[in-house]
Amino acid sequence: MSHSSFNRRGFLRSAAGATVAVSAAALAGSLPAVASQGGGRLVPQNQIGIQLYSVRDKVSQLGLRAVFEELSRIGYREIEFAGYTQSTSILGRQITVPEIAQLLKDFGLKAVGSHVGLNNFRTNLQGELDNAEILGLKHIGTANAPSNVDTVDGYRAAAEEFNTFGAAARARGLTFYQHNHAGEFAFATDQPEVRLYDVFLEHTDPRLVYLEMDVYWAYVGQYRFPGFDPADYITRAPHRYPLLHLKDGDENPENPNGYDIVEFGAGDLPYRRFLKRVNGRGRYHGIWEQDTAPSTLPNPPGSFAAALRSYQALENLRG
Repeated sequence: MSHSSFNRRGFLRSAAGATVAVSAAALAGSLPAVASQGGGRLVPQNQIGIQLYSVRDKVSQLGLRAVFEELSRIGYREIEFAGYTQSTSILGRQITVPEIAQLLKDFGLKAVGSHVGLNNFRTNLQGELDNAEILGLKHIGTANAPSNVDTVDGYRAAAEEFNTFGAAARARGLTFYQHNHAGEFAFATDQPEVRLYDVFLEHTDPRLVYLEMDVYWAYVGQYRFPGFDPADYITRAPHRYPLLHLKDGDENPENPNGYDIVEFGAGDLPYRRFLKRVNGRGRYHGIWEQDTAPSTLPNPPGSFAAALRSYQALENLRG
């Protein structure tokens, strides 16, 4: 645990015990500036994005207009979608994808990615690519594991399916990507010396299938299935990783994953070292995600407060 991480957790504990009626602006003013470490920004301001799953409670409660307005005010400039819906009570009907595209423009936001279920691609591939074009996406992908069959042949078959999706995306000027969790780094059940992620990389066409590394889950994979360094995958094939999930983790030996998901800057993952290694090896979009953000204390403001503090930590991260 670093000294800076300890101070950060101290702030979070204090915030949890404070009065909950705190505005985002007040929270912003209460955070101390992080001193430069002698280098440039590791995540440029105009490339700090957010996965909307992090603020799914606010999307449900307030709708995308209010969410986009607040995220833009905080400073986020890039959006990754986790579905295109909100409560029908907000408009009296469901919002449409063209309406979402207009809201992005209204608040100066750029859509850079979208998580779509594999079954949607299997049953409505061209429709999903239509949505991507309407939203101005360059990348569209899935957070599903390539296969539920953890064998070499299972992952080879999955790679062929992903190549098909990738070819369809490429024909529309898009790139198709897969977002990892920890399980992809496991070893094949039929060949225990073979890592499933390596099978997937080997058998997907690098011109058709790209990757979004979730850094937190990659380090969980390293903890559970040792023998690799997450950054090595990117340094070996930087063009295949246009997107990164910048999710932080706090060491916890009682958690089977080795880490708890926390706000960015509150954890122990070696982001400074990781980003220094991968920077300059390819242009990536840095997307903040925190699965647990809706339960952030104090609540309210919940996930918006987590989004604010994490944005500031990303903005202040220096090499």
